[in-house]
Amino acid sequence: MNARTRAIAVVAAAAALAASGCGASDGDTASAGDGGLDVVAGFYPLEWAAERVGGDRVEVTSLTPPGAEAHDLELTPQDVGAVSDADLVVHLEGFQAAVDEAARSEASGTAWDAGRAADLSLTAAAHEHEGEEEHAEGEHAGEEVADPHFWLDPTRLADVGDALADRLAELDPDGAEAYEENAAALRADLEALDADMQEGLGGCTVDTLVTSHEAFGYLADRYGLEVVGISGLSPSQEPSPAQLAEITELVQERGVTTVYTETLVDPAVAETVAAEAGARTAVLDPLEGLTDESAGEDYLEVMRANLATLQEGQSCS
Repeated sequence: MNARTRAIAVVAAAAALAASGCGASDGDTASAGDGGLDVVAGFYPLEWAAERVGGDRVEVTSLTPPGAEAHDLELTPQDVGAVSDADLVVHLEGFQAAVDEAARSEASGTAWDAGRAADLSLTAAAHEHEGEEEHAEGEHAGEEVADPHFWLDPTRLADVGDALADRLAELDPDGAEAYEENAAALRADLEALDADMQEGLGGCTVDTLVTSHEAFGYLADRYGLEVVGISGLSPSQEPSPAQLAEITELVQERGVTTVYTETLVDPAVAETVAAEAGARTAVLDPLEGLTDESAGEDYLEVMRANLATLQEGQSCS
């Protein structure tokens, strides 16, 4: 072998070694990625809980973009594809119709309904849309329907975290201990939040909570308040003039000083009720999705901001 041939052989060997090394590295990375679980969540509280419980063993994406209204979400073809490809789809049956449909058609074996673990024990009256008596929701006006907004009771979200850890462990037995520990840490944070809420809302002069829509039933039930939603369980439901007059009268009779608007919801109707009743307005975050206006970086911070708002608005000692 002459010098030129030897040089070519050396270069070829070096290239092969480099390619082999890159291949091993890429293979390791792919294996690590393939070893993790791909979780798709319907909206923010489920996304946050899945991230906390899954830790670095899962990759979580949300179908509801930041700043979007979760109730009326419409899915893109890419979203439907993500549902189909996911190892686990965490959703809330009855809350997002488009997500429910995609879960049934694309993820019948991988969809997981958080509502089962949350125990959706509260109901609220379905409101008829003004001028839409023939609308499907209008046909059920006055009926009691399940309230889906369980995450505003931190203890119910903790229960969902525990159940989610069990479900993830079924898919990834090697991570069972990590999921259990993560769920325990999540529960500790949520129970600390619950204790703060219990103490902070334990001595409120005003116990009627008037909000833009009926999103705060579980919070009110947990902390001894009575919630009155101006709109129904969906913020897109519009109250009739008679309903608005009734709520305005209730605000005056019960000495309610604050009517709560919400992030992601047009405040006009709530502001009208407050103006008619001589009350002020303040903003509560139902945490269906974080926005630039959210008073915190995550669920815990926003809930504590809600607590401060409620303490002032409900005249809590």
